[in-house]
Amino acid sequence: MSSIPSELQYTRSHEWVRRLPNGQVEIGITDHAQGALGDLVFVEVPEVGRHLKAGEGCAVVESVKAASDVYSPVSGKVTASNADLASRPELLNQEPYGAGWLIRIEVDSPGASAPLMSAGDYASTLTDEAK
Repeated sequence: MSSIPSELQYTRSHEWVRRLPNGQVEIGITDHAQGALGDLVFVEVPEVGRHLKAGEGCAVVESVKAASDVYSPVSGKVTASNADLASRPELLNQEPYGAGWLIRIEVDSPGASAPLMSAGDYASTLTDEAK
């Protein structure tokens, strides 16, 4: 079973959202997503300053098996991109909820997000997908 930290929120497309003390959010892909992709070999993240809409493709992660788009769960301005991933894409495999974060966003407004799930709801989604 994939790791699903309870303090995060999740999307059906396997992104996670962490609310930061400064009001921004940090976004990455879930343990389930990185496991399904396999060994990651390339990560492309958006430039700082780019404005994203909820549900918009914002990053690309590529493994030896496939390339996959990552979708922004919220609308807002990118305030940081994880530059370490350019030279160390394996961070997404090793620490998907830590050093493998993708971007940080200053959210436009609290309602400017895609539907987000709790850890329990996300776990149920994974169980349903496995059936």
